[in-house]
Amino acid sequence: MKHGKKYVESAKLVDKSKLYEVAEALELAAKTASAKFDETVELHVRLGVDSRHADQQVRGAVVLPNGTGKNVRVAVFAKGDAAKAAEAAGADIVGDTDLLEKVQGGFMDFDVCIATPDMMGLVGRLGKVLGPRGLMPSPKAGTVTPDAAKAVEEAKAGKIEYRLDKTNIIHCPIGKASFGGEKLTENAMALLDAIIKAKPAATKGTYIRSCVVATTMGPGIRVNAAKLVGSSANTED
Repeated sequence: MKHGKKYVESAKLVDKSKLYEVAEALELAAKTASAKFDETVELHVRLGVDSRHADQQVRGAVVLPNGTGKNVRVAVFAKGDAAKAAEAAGADIVGDTDLLEKVQGGFMDFDVCIATPDMMGLVGRLGKVLGPRGLMPSPKAGTVTPDAAKAVEEAKAGKIEYRLDKTNIIHCPIGKASFGGEKLTENAMALLDAIIKAKPAATKGTYIRSCVVATTMGPGIRVNAAKLVGSSANTED
């Protein structure tokens, strides 16, 4: 694969043979951002679990202390007082059957979808539309809740969902390159702590196999995950 000049120059800053400490890796990641836009910094964590087994799924949500740097658009399925509270909390669009019809008609101008429990019978009809986009409300992610207002506030504050993919890797944004190393490190540690706490009981052996940070257009930087979680998470190549 051929890379552009900016990528090649950024890659020269990274020692591919080295496992960086978290703070060091994120300071370096911020320096490798060379695009004209404010690049997103992502954390990629490969776990020693098997996503094919239900008892080894790793999924949840965490509020990043410094947010994601993104203006999050929130849609809420609610009615009555819950709908009013969601609107007051800053939801971008709130509705019930009217919102259902809108989404069925192709409206997808939102990043997070929240629903009160009484709305899930309705929202369930949108499974084939919302599911593939990772937008289906879920109790585990805190997006199915009677307190829609709190869920909206958390989403706007930088709450992200982490979820294991088919290759046993979690991919998550942890902020923008402009945040700088310190804020990015705080966000990364909040996410890693959540992933560690979500370790399935059925997991055996090494839990965190490897950990990499990278900006949207930059090279991957390997992180010393063993140092993060102690002897229970020694990294493997």
